[in-house]
Amino acid sequence: MRKLIFIMAALALLAGCASEGTKEQPGAAVEDRTPAVGEIKPPVAAVKPIPDTAPVVKPVTSKPVVANPLKDPNNILSKRSVYYDYDSSVIKDEFKPMVSAHARYLTQNRSTKMVIQGNTDERGSREYNIALGQRRADSVKQMMLLLGAQESQIETVSFGEEKPRAAGKDEASYSQNRRGDIVYAGE
Repeated sequence: MRKLIFIMAALALLAGCASEGTKEQPGAAVEDRTPAVGEIKPPVAAVKPIPDTAPVVKPVTSKPVVANPLKDPNNILSKRSVYYDYDSSVIKDEFKPMVSAHARYLTQNRSTKMVIQGNTDERGSREYNIALGQRRADSVKQMMLLLGAQESQIETVSFGEEKPRAAGKDEASYSQNRRGDIVYAGE
């Protein structure tokens, strides 16, 4: 039943669209542009032949803008701190990719130099913290040397508890102060 209704509607639509034929429209007027006798004919522009080959189009070449990977916040090289557990100089697994990336950067840029600054929280004696900060800086340096960096590229220094990142006297502050900071020469 539905098919029959659909077919009848389609036929009605087609019948409504039928026309009585085309009507003649008046033609466009044609203007005669041939010069009259004695009239001056305008000069015809010279037509250049089209060459058989297409013109060579050179693409615009631009050198890619290379951002400094050390300053690109989306690059792992912009991360510069290795954080440690209490009384430890062992690099945690979560920081090994970052240290590896910095070592790779040094191997690819042999003239680049850095200082690794070892830091501790305020707990412990001054002497102990200086020694612990040095062990932390040395652990980062040793990993980088094993990955191909050169000894002459890396210097280590310990600040002990002298350069805290956080001033609080709680574990959250202490954990921010137990670190090794990577500082490139010229920064």
